[in-house]
Amino acid sequence: MRIKWLSNMLVAGLTMPFVYWALCSFGWALIWSHVGTPYCGAAAPNIVLIFADDLGYGDVSAYHASDVRSPNIDRIAAEGMLLTTMRANCTVCSPSRAALLTGRYADRVGVPGVIRTKPEDSWGFFNPQVPTIADELKRHGYHTAIVGKWHLGLGSPNTPNERGFDFFHGFLGDMMDSYTTHLRHGQNYMRRNHEVVQPTGHATDIFTDRAVDYLRERAQRKEQPFFLYLAYNAPHFPIEPPEAWYAQVRTRAPQLDDKRARNVALVEHMDDGIGRVLRAMRELGLEENTLVVFTADNGGSLPHAQNNDPWRDGKQSHYDGGLRVPFAIRWPGHIQAGSRSDYAGLNFDLFPTFLELAGGKPPADIDAVSLVPILTGQSIKQSRDLYFVRREGGPVYGGKSYEAIIRGQWKLMQNDPYSPLELYNLQSDPLEQVNVAGQHKQVVNQLNTALRKHIQRGGATPWQAP
Repeated sequence: MRIKWLSNMLVAGLTMPFVYWALCSFGWALIWSHVGTPYCGAAAPNIVLIFADDLGYGDVSAYHASDVRSPNIDRIAAEGMLLTTMRANCTVCSPSRAALLTGRYADRVGVPGVIRTKPEDSWGFFNPQVPTIADELKRHGYHTAIVGKWHLGLGSPNTPNERGFDFFHGFLGDMMDSYTTHLRHGQNYMRRNHEVVQPTGHATDIFTDRAVDYLRERAQRKEQPFFLYLAYNAPHFPIEPPEAWYAQVRTRAPQLDDKRARNVALVEHMDDGIGRVLRAMRELGLEENTLVVFTADNGGSLPHAQNNDPWRDGKQSHYDGGLRVPFAIRWPGHIQAGSRSDYAGLNFDLFPTFLELAGGKPPADIDAVSLVPILTGQSIKQSRDLYFVRREGGPVYGGKSYEAIIRGQWKLMQNDPYSPLELYNLQSDPLEQVNVAGQHKQVVNQLNTALRKHIQRGGATPWQAP
């Protein structure tokens, strides 16, 4: 009996390592086959989301020749994947951010328009009952932080610390009247968690410094993954670069008019800050297991000399100049360096992407689609409509909303609530030059029916504070 027992133990001792190896090689391969290189004991990645404010597609040199030099944004693309057909969820700030953080269309979370510091001109209330990506990642063990622009509420229950973020250092308001005073209408909305703070310096430098400080803190706690949402307010107007950066651009490109030169300098200054963040990750040993995403909340503002080439129009517009945004994503060892994708997605697709990589399952009622298959060179076969909405005040908009929808090659849209619907064939007319609504009335009717359903869904959520 003892000999038989010893024999069984010997067989087990030889077999168990094989079983463990097989589970690692094949079990993890099944789990991680659509994420990246399989490995045993895989850890959830750290996540750094860098979000620019009003950055035009043409103001990033990764896409085509530009008078802007953006080597650090370009580096994220070169060391990972550049997506060429991504759009923001809205043509303006607050709705894009609300959708990004919830994986739901902006009107479904109460933010069809801009949340402003003056209540009489505010067109949204961020539904406090809807979980944010920070809430979801915390449930999966992440430490969560936002540095920079919030723009989803000035007080309870919609401050960052109440919406899933463990740490906040940034600006609650819609925009700054100056990058150096940090005030809006004479009020200070700069906060460190709930504390009013008065940091000195250019806002872009402040947010870069705080992001690097946060990375240093997390490097001391590598056993816990983190999510850092670094939301610069650059290059949103006022176009106010540091003078040294402006002088550098004027010297290099004296042919540029003053307005354009200042915008180029503001973007390049932000890009330099992004470079500092990337260097800190490398120096702190965080680079290898950190997913980095760079994108923007909407297209650039044409009156402020921002560039959305080759797309038509800019910020506030449902033409693609207002919606197409730069989008690059890097995760060493998991996303092939130098890869590209023309998948037509929306920024809020990052919600289920992050959650899936963290080991979670996205809620059933979100509208976003995970980009995980795209990141490994596969495809997403699931087709869907892309819906856009913006509500605005003033005589041009009258407090009403206007919408757009993309279905396959077709795009139906308005740019104000009072104009007729326009239809474009994005396959044959990607620059949206020829309105074909009169020639394709059946398509207009089909897409208009789909729009009404979205409007009904959004109408179920109040967009003013109770």
